Amino acid sequence: MTQLKRTALFEEHVKLGGRLIDFGGWELPVQYSGVMDEHLACRTAAGLFDVSHMGEILVSGGDAERFLYHLVSNDVSKMEIGQAQYSILCRHNGSSVDDLIVYRRTENDYLVVVNASNTDKDFEWMKKIHEEGRFACRLENVSSEWSQIAIQGPRATEILQSLTRAKLSEVKTFRFIEDWINGVPAILSRTGYTGEDGFEIYVPWNEAPKVWSTLVEKGAEFGLKPCGLGARDTLRLEVKYPLYGHELDDETNPVEAGLGWAVKTDKTEFVGKEALAAAKTGDVRKKLVGIGFLAPGIPRQGYKIFSPDGLKEVGVITSGTQSPCLKKSIGLAFVDPAHSVVGTKLLIEIRGNRVPIEVIPTPFYKRPDERREE
Repeated sequence: MTQLKRTALFEEHVKLGGRLIDFGGWELPVQYSGVMDEHLACRTAAGLFDVSHMGEILVSGGDAERFLYHLVSNDVSKMEIGQAQYSILCRHNGSSVDDLIVYRRTENDYLVVVNASNTDKDFEWMKKIHEEGRFACRLENVSSEWSQIAIQGPRATEILQSLTRAKLSEVKTFRFIEDWINGVPAILSRTGYTGEDGFEIYVPWNEAPKVWSTLVEKGAEFGLKPCGLGARDTLRLEVKYPLYGHELDDETNPVEAGLGWAVKTDKTEFVGKEALAAAKTGDVRKKLVGIGFLAPGIPRQGYKIFSPDGLKEVGVITSGTQSPCLKKSIGLAFVDPAHSVVGTKLLIEIRGNRVPIEVIPTPFYKRPDERREE
């Protein structure tokens, strides 16, 4: 039996009563007090997540920018020092190797954060592209050196501010600073995977328990709760954030997954450009849409979707849940482009029964300050 990997926070999860599961070879908490409770705490106060299983790859040297410009779908040449950028790692045919975030730490030093289950695959693909182009930069997988903790929610910044002298109010969305938190050197990035305001905190691997326990203790008075993978999934689903293996995979390009905004086809060149440029003009096999239910039912990954007359299979559910905030079933699905218009009525097959559904607008949830801005 393969030994499961553990983050530096494993003992903290045990102390807090986290229910541990095998998540892609990692022993991680799926919940503590319950998915609903944790989800709502993050939406109304703050949630704390162990994301230390994510992969970190350093790209450094004189050709670092040129290499990343060629490698990923977004335009790193427009990044300033202290900026983070969401992007897609693609193959030459435009399919998605992974989605990731690039952090520009100095002129020639970048931190690339990738999905845990894809770390080895991503690193091998990056090395292949690096060798093909003879780029003068170094690639280093430093995943074992970093821990990542995410604090998310309307009171997240307030809690974190009490533990650092850095002026967090000056850190804009998708920007980061390198400072100290409770005496520990850290990257404090105003990013997240919940749809809420907050920070993702990168610290040396063995320093994570100190930072985590301090945040748990300090955050208690603000309503902060530790959150597991279950709440992380329902939170990201409500705001239509993709999860690799669901909305993205080796058979799907980012345009089909609704991520065309992160594909800059005006770049002079990059891996997959020709295929993705064609996709942006409408040459796609499927489109990602939001699904709402017209009768009781909960969608799950793999459930088939049919035309209104039930004769033709036109799509498949990628993710689904009972939304804790909306108190109704929601799902994401890939459907034929002809059936992707909001308001389209369809059928979903659940345990042999056909249930009526419709294509609805996304994201399903927006936080209150975003609603006021509309």
